[in-house]
Amino acid sequence: MQGTSMFLSLNKLLKCSKTGSMTWVPVRHKSSGGRRPKKKIYHRVHELDRVMDLQKKPSLILQLKSIIQSQRQQSLFLRDLEKEVGFVQKWNFMAVIEKYPAIFCVEGGGSSNRTPPSVRLTDKAQKIASEEGEARNLMEPILVNNLRKLLMLSVDCRVPLEKIEFIESELGLPNDFKESLIPKYPDYFSVKDVNGKPYLNLENWDSSLTVTAREERAAQDGIPDFNGSRKQVRISKDGNYRGPNAFRLSFPVGFRPNKSYLEEIERWQKMDFPSPYLNARRFEAKDPKARKRVVAVLHELLSLTMEKRMTSAQLDAFHSEYLLPSRLLLCLIRHHATCQSNAEF
Repeated sequence: MQGTSMFLSLNKLLKCSKTGSMTWVPVRHKSSGGRRPKKKIYHRVHELDRVMDLQKKPSLILQLKSIIQSQRQQSLFLRDLEKEVGFVQKWNFMAVIEKYPAIFCVEGGGSSNRTPPSVRLTDKAQKIASEEGEARNLMEPILVNNLRKLLMLSVDCRVPLEKIEFIESELGLPNDFKESLIPKYPDYFSVKDVNGKPYLNLENWDSSLTVTAREERAAQDGIPDFNGSRKQVRISKDGNYRGPNAFRLSFPVGFRPNKSYLEEIERWQKMDFPSPYLNARRFEAKDPKARKRVVAVLHELLSLTMEKRMTSAQLDAFHSEYLLPSRLLLCLIRHHATCQSNAEF
């Protein structure tokens, strides 16, 4: 992703915003008889505020950084900012420049200086930006393996290029990955037309890459394999269970599951399921184990992203390649504790 390493480094320079964008969730109330229904009461969800805030700020910063670096003098006259981003967006960028003096430096302008005011990167930000190329080279093997795993999850080991472009930022791929990355690895990737549409194909299957992020985490935590034994392990009140087939759960704040719900979670956590890297066509969609495998596919797909999150629209874009449920959003709601935007892997 263009500026991924820059984004990670710039986070150290950013201060936490005291006022984030407001995200409101409507709560419906039942109406009785022929009475007029009550007004909707909106509650602010601070977790969603934080996600939206973290998503908006870096995108503006990285965009302005790219504009400045594209200039011959590595600086941009403020009067020319409108030409680059438009009249409306100009004020958003002006606010960013004013809010983050550790990243952007304004020079010129004053009564004693006839030079028009311009903005450039601070010395510290320039140093971080200069290390971006080296960081991208160090990350390239990880990006290549993640891209191979992405193709291995699909039923035909191929994905349309346009869909990979749709999530290239989430995967950490550079904007020109089709020219700079794919041709470098002909043993792993090839681009072929299928029905007039370019697809990225997997050339070689590597069984060593079929270990999921969940299994790696279980091995790091020292979770034993209980297959073949009758050892009883209690499940905690938060739904977590130390077993080879269990997922790490994280219920929303304030959610208090009752006993029957925990018993259902326990049965689900202990149930074994096929690997997400096995072909989905081999399983019946109605089979409970196959449904749990879908959760594993979503979990693994999220684990391949930089921030371990994707929008529901991005996930649904891979519906046909991974044979995801037709009602994907309902699946996400049912397993909200497992497949959430800030899930830990």
